[in-house]
Amino acid sequence: MDIVYIRELRIETIIGIYEWERRIRQSVVLDLEMAADIARAAATDNIADALNYKAVAKRVIAFVEASQFQLVETLAERVAEIVLEEFGVAWLRLRVNKEGALRGARDVGVVIERGQRD
Repeated sequence: MDIVYIRELRIETIIGIYEWERRIRQSVVLDLEMAADIARAAATDNIADALNYKAVAKRVIAFVEASQFQLVETLAERVAEIVLEEFGVAWLRLRVNKEGALRGARDVGVVIERGQRD
């Protein structure tokens, strides 16, 4: 299995359970690892044969910016569903972190894996 990845995709959104969090935009940082067979793209050197990471990033950014979830767990599940369904990805590992959410910690968040890993 080959992996196409996006690291430290920083997006502003409304996220959190507290009243003050519902009134501001906060940064979440996403790391995505997506299963992709890159052999055909490498052979043809054609973006049409590749998992277009720019298209994935643009879709994820648009979705997250428009979202207003309370939990990073919910955000992670919805992003995973989009990537798996809309981009034909068979397996995904997604890390969502909310920097500064916990005093004394650099970041906190979740890591999920969805789909079938070959």
